[in-house]
Amino acid sequence: MADAMLNEASLSYAESFPVEDDVSAAARDRARELGCVPIGPAGGATLRVLAAATGARAVVEVGTGAGVSGLCLLGGMTDDGVLTTVDIEGEHQRAAKEAFSEAGIATTRYRLINGSAAEVLPRLREGAYDLVFVDADKTAYLVYFEQALRLLRPGGVMAFDNALWHDRVADSTQRDPDTTTLRELCKAVRDDRRLIAALLPVSDGLLVASKR
Repeated sequence: MADAMLNEASLSYAESFPVEDDVSAAARDRARELGCVPIGPAGGATLRVLAAATGARAVVEVGTGAGVSGLCLLGGMTDDGVLTTVDIEGEHQRAAKEAFSEAGIATTRYRLINGSAAEVLPRLREGAYDLVFVDADKTAYLVYFEQALRLLRPGGVMAFDNALWHDRVADSTQRDPDTTTLRELCKAVRDDRRLIAALLPVSDGLLVASKR
């Protein structure tokens, strides 16, 4: 029986499969300058597909970064969809706004909230969102998970970036706080009967789940 595991060349090919435009490339450059690491191209393409497949009109993003993932989400959302994106770093959000402007996205289609997601998310309306994407402080992922469950409508989707965390999550000898939290998150999402979950080996790992 052939080995079903993808080798490094196949994973690299899958990561390079999406073709990103100049606006996304510029946003990635700004992210590097700011020191924030955006989701990889394959992960971003997956977000776009998830937004399109759910017919997303209302999306919450935790961790605006320089707008790379926001561009992906907005690219898959309905034409009247609104992205609510939360980040504690105002400089990151200014970079994201620049990216959205370069992409010709109307300001009515996104809401930038500068602040702590742990404080902002509880103020958002329960069951009102189609998709929640998280790419922020890893040690707070379990907090964001509980909020995602509250915010999503039935059939809505949550997604967490860096779920494999540079191959550390799969290595049981790695027990730093970030890795431990991500490992606990994967188990919590997998075992929650309210969810249908999958761990996708795209970019640095994308943990996704649909709310029943």
